[in-house]
Amino acid sequence: MNNQPMTGGDGRYYLLKVAHEQFGRAPGELSSEQLQQASRIVGRQLRIEEAVLRSREASGVVIPPEQVEDAWMQIAGRYEDAEAMQQALADQGLDPVGLRAMLARELKVEAVLERVCASLPEISDTDVSLYYFSHIEQFVRPETRKARHILVTINEDFPENTRSAARTRIETIAQRLQERPERFAEQAMKHSECPTSLQGGLLGEVRAGTLYPELDECLFDLEPGETSDVLESPMGYHLLLCEQVTLATQVALEDVLPRLRDRLQIRQRKARQREWLERLLQQTASVENLAHV
Repeated sequence: MNNQPMTGGDGRYYLLKVAHEQFGRAPGELSSEQLQQASRIVGRQLRIEEAVLRSREASGVVIPPEQVEDAWMQIAGRYEDAEAMQQALADQGLDPVGLRAMLARELKVEAVLERVCASLPEISDTDVSLYYFSHIEQFVRPETRKARHILVTINEDFPENTRSAARTRIETIAQRLQERPERFAEQAMKHSECPTSLQGGLLGEVRAGTLYPELDECLFDLEPGETSDVLESPMGYHLLLCEQVTLATQVALEDVLPRLRDRLQIRQRKARQREWLERLLQQTASVENLAHV
């Protein structure tokens, strides 16, 4: 693989990739604003890639053909079949041979960035502990409420769901539950117009800020076993049942240690790569400026 300046094909490949990753569509389906945004991302990516491949650290890095084939298969998996992929490539002026060459180039960039991090020390238990106790507030499991609800929607197109009729229906259900609160799940299965009716209105373990504000505020004021008054949201009328309260708890260090170590290791690697890239791009810019003097 050589380090010649990139061709238009590289730009078309990255545009195809960015369009799918950022917007979930083909380049030809992007709006003019999305296309401009994608083009800016592509331009920066190409400049970075060129600088990386010309760096001293890129010397001797070789990508095995099987690694390129794995990357090819990952891309192929995004399409319904081989024909759809061929058409997408053709639409961008790409072909399988050219795409594999670009994948190899991209993999080489990733390998160089990995080489830059080779001398980094492993994150120790002490490092993890220091981070944990310095950011203890990040490791709190928030309070949750196990909740059920009953929904009667408002739709003026249907006589049984006009605002007045829906209000009458939900109040009738509320009256039944005042007498027999243990029937909440049964009433949800019979009368709720939410898909959760199949599970007796079960919303599961709910964190604050998950539901509509009108419902959220009420739910987190309820005591375990308590049913709300009739509430209204943009969906319609509701009744809420708080079945159980799980208070906020501090997550122990030993419970987060493996995942936190991985997170800190990734952050350390990204920081090293970012610093190296910034220096590399500054050096590249300085050389280009001297060339124009």
